[in-house]
This record gives sequence, C-alpha cells and structure tokens, in this order.
Amino acid sequence: MSFSLRPVDAVDLPFLFQLYASTRAEELAQIPWDAAQKQAFLQMQFDAQRRHYSSCFGGDRHDLIVCEGHPVGRFYVGRWSAEIRVIDISLLPEYRGHRIGAKLLTDLQLEANLQSKRVSIHVGKFNRARHLYNRLGFVLASSGEVHDLMIWEPDPRVRAA
Repeated sequence: MSFSLRPVDAVDLPFLFQLYASTRAEELAQIPWDAAQKQAFLQMQFDAQRRHYSSCFGGDRHDLIVCEGHPVGRFYVGRWSAEIRVIDISLLPEYRGHRIGAKLLTDLQLEANLQSKRVSIHVGKFNRARHLYNRLGFVLASSGEVHDLMIWEPDPRVRAA
C-alpha cells in the first residue's frame, strides 16, 4: 500500500479526532455510557492529549499518514540528541495490518542506525501493536501502570557518518 507523510494542519482536527476515537473504540465498548457521554469523554481526552503533545513535543514532527490523497493515520516523531522518540503512531482500523506502521518504523530504525541513536516508544499495556514492536526488535525498557517504554538499539557495528 502506497502512502506519504505531510505535516498536520489545523484543518486536520476533525480527522485527528475521528482517528483518536477509533483508537479508543474497543475500550469504550466495555463502558455502559450512552453515545453522548462517550463523545464528551473522547473530546475531553483528545483535547488533553493535544495540549500535552503541544506543550511537551511542540517542536517535534507531527505528520499525517496519507493514502491516495486521504488521511489514514498520524505519525508524530521527536528527534533528540541521543534518541528518536515515536510520540504517536495511529492508523484508522481499516488501514491497520497493511504494513504501513512497519514501513514507517523500519525507515525510522534505518535513520536511527545511521545516527547511532536508539528509537523509543511508549506502548499501552494492551496495545495490539506490541507484537509488531517486538518483531522489529523493540524490547521492554521500563514498565508503568498504563504504558511501557520500549526501545530499539542501533547496531553498534554501524557508526554515525
């Protein structure tokens, strides 16, 4: 599946909310709230996440994943002195499992390897993408209540240019 990245713009907020809601759908299906309560909760959580990303990662790269001219996901990456942090990688449900995430992450690993940087990502305890991260060589670095930090280390035989 062919895709590209483009910077997030203010006009993308409705799509970003839709994407965020899709990442919480399975979790919210377990909660006996009506649709209005779920919508209000999702909006509150989405707004809080946006504020957090803006205050902590405002200078980092926030891109939409685009297939055939349509946004299908987001890929937020921080590039720091010793590390590349995957801040967020999310895809609409119908685009999951098509190797888009794997391609983005392996490209990032290649970049990190050439710069002798590790790649890190915080992963929800029950995130189904964990198997992808494990397959790509990410290992558990630390465990939290809700998220775990996983890291991938560059090949020490490759030196920065």
